[in-house]
Amino acid sequence: MDSQAFPPFSSLIALTGVTPAVARLPLENISSLAKGVYRDPGIIPLWFGEGDVAAPAFIGEAMARAVADGHVFYSAQNGIPEFREAMAQYLGGLGRKPIEPDRITATTSGMHAILLAMRLIAEPGDTVIVIDPVWPNAGATAQVVGANIRSVRMDHGPAGWTLDLDKLAAALDENVRAVFFASPGNPTGAMLPIETQAAMLDMCRARGIWLIADEVYNRLAFGLRAAPTILDHAEPEDRLLVMNSFSKAWAMTGWRLGWIVHPPSLGPTLAMLTQFTTSGVATFIQHAGIAAVRDGEPFVAFIRDYCEVGMRIVCDALEAFGRVRLGPRPVAGMYAYFEVDGMPDSRAACLELLEKTRVGLAPGAFFGPGSEGFLRVCVARCEGDLREAMGRLAGALG
Repeated sequence: MDSQAFPPFSSLIALTGVTPAVARLPLENISSLAKGVYRDPGIIPLWFGEGDVAAPAFIGEAMARAVADGHVFYSAQNGIPEFREAMAQYLGGLGRKPIEPDRITATTSGMHAILLAMRLIAEPGDTVIVIDPVWPNAGATAQVVGANIRSVRMDHGPAGWTLDLDKLAAALDENVRAVFFASPGNPTGAMLPIETQAAMLDMCRARGIWLIADEVYNRLAFGLRAAPTILDHAEPEDRLLVMNSFSKAWAMTGWRLGWIVHPPSLGPTLAMLTQFTTSGVATFIQHAGIAAVRDGEPFVAFIRDYCEVGMRIVCDALEAFGRVRLGPRPVAGMYAYFEVDGMPDSRAACLELLEKTRVGLAPGAFFGPGSEGFLRVCVARCEGDLREAMGRLAGALG
């Protein structure tokens, strides 16, 4: 066959056919830095939000029993009743207000929960305010649905990372559809005072704006059973969506299980959105989640202490490095977020540090405007790895 009979093949033909919102998505993230070297045993991988401790055996055993018992068919779209009941009981035990099962929808990860939220409330041309520095996937998900992102940056000073409510109020124009925040924060480890969260809710109520809260790290608040939750100040039908995940507190990153707390009136709509995206969370995975919240409190306490010890090791070292500005130590989560003098390009710095020290860090540039001079390090690792990593970094950052 004469190959000249066909037009020259271009690898861009398909790419030019995607939606403009998707075409504008950045094609580089933290994983891009790890490409090709992620499993290199000589590298200490502190770039991702994932520790080195696996979920306890009883969670896997619960999943295996569910499979053996035949829980392998389609799931109810909001989650099986047993899961929703277990989550309602769990959340009611953490906060001051009861949470009814009809306010809970199971999701295939916290990421899926955020995607459902954006699909639910944002359209092309809407504006979503993102309180940053924050996990980049939140804003990117809003972009997927065609919304515009507006940054309201937290201030970094003697009190740590704080939110100026006047700055937020000034950003709330008629195009704003939602405000997204995380507390405790990723990458900052900061907890917004509950008074600040309540004021944000009041602002949104007064304007008919949605408030989206990421509480994925709420069980990793040092010295507390749980971080303060905006759910304690909300009414069931407030325009409030609260996201969470099993990934961090139960070390279930690969299990892909999360949930949304939402107004009860949205249950049927979220069921249909779930039907049109994943058709529901695997039933046997939901049984693993039930076991986690029912029997996992000792493990959650262990993970919280594990991160606190890791934070102390890392921050002790960072505070001794001459080029590093850390500020007040994080009070929650699994990250230290620090600025480095003479380092305007965090991505280039991470690549250089990876080559010189074999330690993987995440560049601040991914976490919002104004963070180009910051780096993030995950502290959810064993003491030996963290001390070795800090020793390697000392020559470059000391």
